[in-house]
Formats: sequence, structure tokens, C-alpha cells
Amino acid sequence: MTKPVAAPDSWEMAKGSIKVGDEVVITATVRKRVTEDRVSVLIPTYNQPHSIVDTTPNISSGQKIELIGEVTRVDESTVTVSGRDLGITVSRDAVRKR
Repeated sequence: MTKPVAAPDSWEMAKGSIKVGDEVVITATVRKRVTEDRVSVLIPTYNQPHSIVDTTPNISSGQKIELIGEVTRVDESTVTVSGRDLGITVSRDAVRKR
């Protein structure tokens, strides 16, 4: 009988090695202001609506912003990132080390 092999805590990536505990950046695009303190953003490879807290008065649709979080899970093709406004799983290509 064979045992399943667990995924390692990190995978080599074109942008460097990402492992659990690393602080990473995801570049998101602002869609629109939802309330006076929240904006809707598009996150690469995350196919769900997402909003974040942002009280910047002059934020505009199409503007790029950086979301920072900590890696909590890594597998062959995805990374789970948690942080202030995050708790998402995206493609490894959507993140870079900070």
C-alpha cells in the first residue's frame, strides 16, 4: 500500500520561491466605489466579487492597487493569501514576494 504524498510548503516559481508565511503582494484593479469606505476590486485569477476597505478620496475605476497578505497555503498551482482584506486563493502567477 502506498501513502499519499503531501504537497510541500513551497513550490519553485518563475518569480521566486513562495512558501507558507511569506508576505506577498497581489496587484488588483479598482472597479468602483461601493460605499464611502469600501471599493470593489478585480483580483487576477480570483473569479469572485471582492471589496476592500479604502477611504482614499480620489480613487478611480481602473486604478491599480497593491493588496498585501501572508501566504497560508501553497500547492502546485494556487496560493492562499490572508490579510486585512484578504482570505482568497489565487493562481501562483497572481502573487509576488514583497
